[in-house]
Amino acid sequence: MILNKKIVVVLPAYNAAATLEQTYNEIPFDIVDEVVLVDDCSKDNTVEVAQKVGIKHIISHEQNKGYGGNQKSCYRKALELGADIVIMLHPDYQYTPKLIPVMSHMIASDLYPVVLASRILGKGALRGGMPLYKYIANRVLTFTQNLIINQKLSEYHTGYRAFSAEVLRNIDFEANSDDFVFDNQMLCQIFNKGFEMGEVTCPTKYFEEASSINFKRSVIYGLGCLRTSVQYFLHRANIIKYRIFK
Repeated sequence: MILNKKIVVVLPAYNAAATLEQTYNEIPFDIVDEVVLVDDCSKDNTVEVAQKVGIKHIISHEQNKGYGGNQKSCYRKALELGADIVIMLHPDYQYTPKLIPVMSHMIASDLYPVVLASRILGKGALRGGMPLYKYIANRVLTFTQNLIINQKLSEYHTGYRAFSAEVLRNIDFEANSDDFVFDNQMLCQIFNKGFEMGEVTCPTKYFEEASSINFKRSVIYGLGCLRTSVQYFLHRANIIKYRIFK
């Protein structure tokens, strides 16, 4: 614990057998109280590896529910366990678990209720192997979203996030998509509730085993992010009201 806050790390997993153990072994268990792994009907032996390394809380989806559907199970279980701080970390070892103490301290100290680990702050993204087209798309999409939403995040697309339990209880994440746009819908819900977000610089690694979506899915995701940003703008302007922001 940090300042008597219970910290739960959630791992939304899909075909993560090759990288799960390495990710798990770097989690700082001197402060982390519980780890939850949700396996989204993987085709490999992710669950067996999770059992082998000693993860106590394992949820296995019998059918693939999608990236957003996976996270919904993660957050439900973390809140059920009485978490005060929830860290969402991809188990593909693209992000280092060594940032968990920093992100947790920022929330436990009441600096920010939400902390994002940004690949864009600094120069770590390209150095870590992010494809140039993805970097450019990330920058253009983030710039556009900041204009529409009237925020100043360095990126909206990181898969490494920390939340206070208060934030998770005050947004309706269950109303969000089960697909990849879930992440952006969640951020807009958080802004809509008036919560602030902090960011920390995060080194990242791109390699064969790290999860990634193909070009077609990336385009669909990008359009979904823009649609969510426009919906947020219209909702805040009292032009059209959307269920996810109620």
